[in-house]
Amino acid sequence: MSNHEDTTVSPMLTTSEVAHMLNVHINTVRRWSNQMVLKSYRIGARGDRRFRKEDVEQFLEREGKTKSLKET
Repeated sequence: MSNHEDTTVSPMLTTSEVAHMLNVHINTVRRWSNQMVLKSYRIGARGDRRFRKEDVEQFLEREGKTKSLKET
């Protein structure tokens, strides 16, 4: 018997999927990833980027608050 916690891994999003979600160009998502503004994970031998949906949602919350502060 093992004492492993129930850890569910959520599906990872591609750079293209995140760009579509955020309505920005794919290169913008890559730049934000390089600048560590948007958290990403590198997978595979090629180092493809993958994003957790939770991280993208947190990014949206942060950016939404920042934009609303700048508008006032």
